[in-house]
Amino acid sequence: MNIKNYSIAFNTIVIKEVTRFMRIWVQTLLPPAISMTLYFIIFGNLIGARIGKMNDFNYMEFIAPGIVMMAIINNSYGNVVSSFFGAKYQRHIEEMLVAPIPNYIILAGYITGGVTRGLAVGVIVTVIALFFTELHVYNYLIVFTVVLLTAILFSLGGLVNAIFAKKFDDIAIVPTFVLTPLIYLGGVFYSIDMLPAFWQTVSKLNPILYMVNAFRYGILGVSDIDITHAFGIILIFIAILFSYSLYLLNKGTGIKT
Repeated sequence: MNIKNYSIAFNTIVIKEVTRFMRIWVQTLLPPAISMTLYFIIFGNLIGARIGKMNDFNYMEFIAPGIVMMAIINNSYGNVVSSFFGAKYQRHIEEMLVAPIPNYIILAGYITGGVTRGLAVGVIVTVIALFFTELHVYNYLIVFTVVLLTAILFSLGGLVNAIFAKKFDDIAIVPTFVLTPLIYLGGVFYSIDMLPAFWQTVSKLNPILYMVNAFRYGILGVSDIDITHAFGIILIFIAILFSYSLYLLNKGTGIKT
């Protein structure tokens, strides 16, 4: 196949992925909008009024970037894990694997679909946040780069989960028992400067902390961690997961019987 045919294959996968989540927008776009609105009301308005300022920002303004990032992480991950596992379950992923399409094109197509949904939900939640607080972007380049890289990273994570999943229950294990705790302990609702020294060190082992703080820096100009370290960690995880995902596809893990 030539580059033109590769492009057609990639575009076909992306269109299929975007059409899939747009067609069922009531299940894919509306629930995160409602959930994040509740976070703003409960944590921002009700609890935030008692907390006061954090890092010289009112609490609502401080948590807004973290809530947006939470939505992007969950939806980029959820889109790929559900879509790829569905393709496995219906056994039409095998048709793509036997077609003259490089596995990296298949991988790129699914990742682009996950990134698109993550960004779409991120925009929706950002608009909702503007009803509760003012957000003055400190650095647009950092904001866009962090959002894009984070969506890519968790789309890759969702694909790895889908490859190893053997039943529908398996695609909920990682989000429930790994992803959710890491997000809540990743500095979304608090600054790690509030923690004792030991727990600050432990928190720095959580990769989501770096993504949340890098995005917060892009919006507010404040961060609990070094931004260059944050980008380095995100890029390292992307390289590892991309290589591992491609290896699994080439090997046929969880697909070929």
